[in-house]
Amino acid sequence: MKNITISIILTVFLLISVSSKADTQQGSSALQIYLPGEITIESNAPNLGQVAIIRGDELLTAKAEKITLGRISSPGQKITIDRPTLLSRLACSGIPASQVTLTGAEKITVSRQHQIIKGSEFIENALVFLKNNPADASICQYNPIQIPQDLILSDVNEDIRLSPSLAASNIKNQVKVIVSVFSGNTEIGSREIMFLLKYNCRRVVAQVDIPLGAIISPENVKIEKTVSNYPEPANWIVPYGFVARRQLPANTILSADMVGPVKPQVLLKRNQTILIKVDRLGLLVTAIGRTMQDGGVGEYIKVQNLDSQRIITAKVNEDGSVEPVF
Repeated sequence: MKNITISIILTVFLLISVSSKADTQQGSSALQIYLPGEITIESNAPNLGQVAIIRGDELLTAKAEKITLGRISSPGQKITIDRPTLLSRLACSGIPASQVTLTGAEKITVSRQHQIIKGSEFIENALVFLKNNPADASICQYNPIQIPQDLILSDVNEDIRLSPSLAASNIKNQVKVIVSVFSGNTEIGSREIMFLLKYNCRRVVAQVDIPLGAIISPENVKIEKTVSNYPEPANWIVPYGFVARRQLPANTILSADMVGPVKPQVLLKRNQTILIKVDRLGLLVTAIGRTMQDGGVGEYIKVQNLDSQRIITAKVNEDGSVEPVF
């Protein structure tokens, strides 16, 4: 027990001695410099006085405060100074390491105060603009193809505004917006954003199996709303009254080539005598001909001119005459 007590006393004595020695060394240093881990400053050329807390000899303190630590050349850039580098800078300025006590962080990271406009802010601004100025009433979605890069401004400025505008785009289902950044009346940056458009459209779907030649009607098709990459054609119509050009199974989405108008009834019969008529610019020319084949309104058939015996191609008119195709 006695030996244990003596050992504890010696340990406490040694700890007190080491602590007192450290305090003495720190107190005897000409400069005490405290380093924070990170710091943000307004200047782009930081010196030691801006980033550290310096105490000690007034002349050495004034000299140490002026020591430069590098240069921040672009917004968002950071520079890092570790203890060995700092002691080297001090030594180059005539302050040896023996006169310096460093406390705080092992290294210090310095950045300049700046303002960041996020890429998401540019997108939000462009979206509001597009929704308030739609190019087509059927547009239902604006999907940004890529998020633009953040814009880093070297100075903090409260007088910042974003101004969006449309830009020319050669792609039919896309729109381009340029968002310019102004400080007062001066443009200080911009970002370009491309959006993929989606449109509200309609489509015709077979409700039942529709055989070839059947008439399209509300009984065998239904109209559905859908979203498409392209706008609905301006001449889009519900094809009621058209005929199926092929068999259409149930749930088939009808396209323009699947249906067509009802074929007109035959108006002219083969070997029928008809009037060949040309009516251009107020000049009417007629001749008598004979049909070489059957034909309905709007169809093209072979016709023989009885005066010249020539066979020509002519279009059947509603009044039963034909008009040569030149």
